[in-house]
Amino acid sequence: MQTVVLDGYALNPGDLSWGQLERVTALTVYDRTPPDLILERSREAELLMTTKTPLSAESIDQLAKLRYIGVLATGYDNVDIGAAGKRGIVVTNIPAYGTASVAQFVFALLLELCNKVKLHHDVVSAGEWTRNPDWSFWKAPLTELAGKTMGIVGFGRIGRQVARIADAMDMRVMAADALHTNAPDYTGFRWASIEELLEQSDVVSLHCPLNPQTQGLIDAERLRLMKTGAMLINTSRGALVVDSDLADALNSGHIGGAGLDVLRVEPPPPGNPLFTAKNCLVTPHIAWATQEARARLMRTAIGNVSAFLQGRPQNVVS
Repeated sequence: MQTVVLDGYALNPGDLSWGQLERVTALTVYDRTPPDLILERSREAELLMTTKTPLSAESIDQLAKLRYIGVLATGYDNVDIGAAGKRGIVVTNIPAYGTASVAQFVFALLLELCNKVKLHHDVVSAGEWTRNPDWSFWKAPLTELAGKTMGIVGFGRIGRQVARIADAMDMRVMAADALHTNAPDYTGFRWASIEELLEQSDVVSLHCPLNPQTQGLIDAERLRLMKTGAMLINTSRGALVVDSDLADALNSGHIGGAGLDVLRVEPPPPGNPLFTAKNCLVTPHIAWATQEARARLMRTAIGNVSAFLQGRPQNVVS
């Protein structure tokens, strides 16, 4: 059984092993696959694995031997699921591997916005504390999160983990989600519409999937609903946010800060307005990438392939 991994480097830059997968299938791993090589590298594959390399309907229709697509991530919007279904190709994903890591990263971004740790480290390193006449000084306003409201858009596994951490920090939690089930018992927790959440939250954290209903969810109109000085965190999908609208809201001072681990286009082209927007942190889609989370992802990916080969596929998406 021939298996091809189209873009294995992001998952495994060398600190994990493909060994277990090699024991159950003939394996070829490419670090990266440019669009013009997708078909050439995939043509003999019966099992194909991808993280972000797109598999369009056109590509899928030309891969006559293909029986299985394993997405090495939770989101699978890079695969034309409809085209795979028409061919009877099984598509699987990796749920839940990064819950703890992504939730942790939400607060890494948020705490940097609130406490400006890097800024103050840099000025100390530059000698400002040594030269300062006072025993304490700060270069920007500092913000305490206790008592603030955390609004979470999308209340799945990661959203709920973010809520647990926010509650532990004495923040009030409200959530917007299509399903209002299993409400946590935090004091003051409540469900809200997206509009109510934006109007009342001091911090808004996005954790919803990307689909036609959520693309451009946070645009100029919805940013105007947010409190003056509120902060926005996005570790979900970049296209949930309209980049230029957020940059305008930051530069005007209406939005107090943003922490973004994802952008609409990745890697982003030069000149993205968020790169120079006021009080905006942008990181290169790394919330998922702790060694621990990637090891869980690898184990599940191997389990998905093994289950498929045994005729009982798991983590199937449709």
